Amino acid sequence: MKKIAVFPGSFDPITTGHEDLVKRAVPLFDKIIVAVGVNSSKKYLFPLEQRLKWLEKVFESEPTVEVSYFKGLTANFCTSVHSNYLLRGLRNASDFDYEKTISQLNNIVGDGLETIFLISRPEFSHISSTIVREIIKGKGDVSPFVPSGIKI
Repeated sequence: MKKIAVFPGSFDPITTGHEDLVKRAVPLFDKIIVAVGVNSSKKYLFPLEQRLKWLEKVFESEPTVEVSYFKGLTANFCTSVHSNYLLRGLRNASDFDYEKTISQLNNIVGDGLETIFLISRPEFSHISSTIVREIIKGKGDVSPFVPSGIKI
């Protein structure tokens, strides 16, 4: 049985922290699906098509990384792509508290879906898509916080 992990997120936009997490996880899984979750009640700064293009560009040299998107429950998407693992990053204790609860719910709803946590490297622990969006809205330079080659 292949070890397939799903790394879900809005990636609005993708950050260097996201990129680092996936690249560190590549040796652990046969395939990683970086999946953009689409929530119709959420307002995004960038359209889905743009976020998918950025993800494809960032991971184009990683043959075991696939880019996709989904609507609905993450656990249901994992079932549809035969994934038994969710990949999540933890930057701080607040992330842990939130992610622990979600992982327990996903384990029940996803019939044994396991969440694998990777601790963010110190140089990325202060970066979030939310903060990057605020810098963008304020017309600041986000190049230190997004993967090289991503022009915003």
